[in-house]
Amino acid sequence: MIEFLSPVSNIVLEHRESLPAGTLGKQIKVHAEKGVFPSFDGVKFAILGIQENRASVNIDQEEINFDSYRLAFYSLYPGNWNYSIIDLGDIEKGATPEDSRFAAKETIAALLKMNVIPLVLGAGQDLAYGQYRAYDGWGEMVNLVNIDSRFDLGNAELPISNKSYVGKMVVDLPYNLFNYSVIGYQSFFNSPQEIALMEKLFFDAYRLGEITKDITIVEPAMRDADIVTLDASAIKNSEMSYKNSDSPNGFDGREICAISRYAGISNRVSSFGIYEIGKQMTQQKSGAMLIAQVLWYFVEGVNFRIDDEDFDNEVNFTTYNVPIDETVLTFKKSNRTERWWILLPFISNVNNKLKSRALLPCTYGEYLSACNQHIPERWLKARHKNEV
Repeated sequence: MIEFLSPVSNIVLEHRESLPAGTLGKQIKVHAEKGVFPSFDGVKFAILGIQENRASVNIDQEEINFDSYRLAFYSLYPGNWNYSIIDLGDIEKGATPEDSRFAAKETIAALLKMNVIPLVLGAGQDLAYGQYRAYDGWGEMVNLVNIDSRFDLGNAELPISNKSYVGKMVVDLPYNLFNYSVIGYQSFFNSPQEIALMEKLFFDAYRLGEITKDITIVEPAMRDADIVTLDASAIKNSEMSYKNSDSPNGFDGREICAISRYAGISNRVSSFGIYEIGKQMTQQKSGAMLIAQVLWYFVEGVNFRIDDEDFDNEVNFTTYNVPIDETVLTFKKSNRTERWWILLPFISNVNNKLKSRALLPCTYGEYLSACNQHIPERWLKARHKNEV
């Protein structure tokens, strides 16, 4: 891992020295000398920049750095947190984009083995493929949630780009992707073919308008995710002060921070990546501060995780059986957090890489809908995926 990483820049190190006591910059462990890491004792999060952007479409492929994001994040004060953070510096561009994605994969995989959550700052979103491939050795299938205005499925037969990488996740060996969810998509950015393909693959998609109307609907998707990625262009450009953005619509600052916190409080999410950070965006102080706050809310969420998934102990849950025609749906509500799950019996009875997915996170609203004889759509999609 260490061979891929260059230290944090002197600009950030000098800024760190001038910060007030108690700020994150005074507490974060920093990779300041090439080849020498601080101790990982007590570390739960690792900041990791990846400068690769050569596979990006319609983006200036100039050299970028993540100094402005570090300066903003370091200046914040922590909450009542129990875990430490390390800043590993950056993965510089390799000989090819494939080399950069390989370095990302190996570095993230090494962090996952240490039970450290990578906080990735990436240029092109094709790097999410490397983040996904870091899970190849897990032995179980994984779920990916992408906060994005686009599906990014693309043509799996063509080279990977920042707009075409999810298709490769679907078709490339080893097959690890069980579910892919897109949070905040906008129909006019997606072709009818991609929309149809999302339906055919039984993937989940939540329109921007649905979420801004009721942001709580993203919580079950995040609770079931292993990997969460954010395309920074999913945030409306007025929030980022990003002149070259083509996204006047998108999430505002409060919405994206709330979504990030939902990702953090999920007991399952083990890596978090923010991509599509271009040179123009790095020059906007308000945009850098917003991304820093998105990271802050994710870390805040992790520090307030509550373990409520001991499904072997029925004392911790209240079980509800809802008959619908010839099917009986079983719901479980945590007596501790009041979070809801629905049983997937067609998965729990199969000895395969899906056995840990026997309970699907859901909402109280989905339970009420089932009581009114409507089977939750996400339950149906999970069943169809298992039958394929």
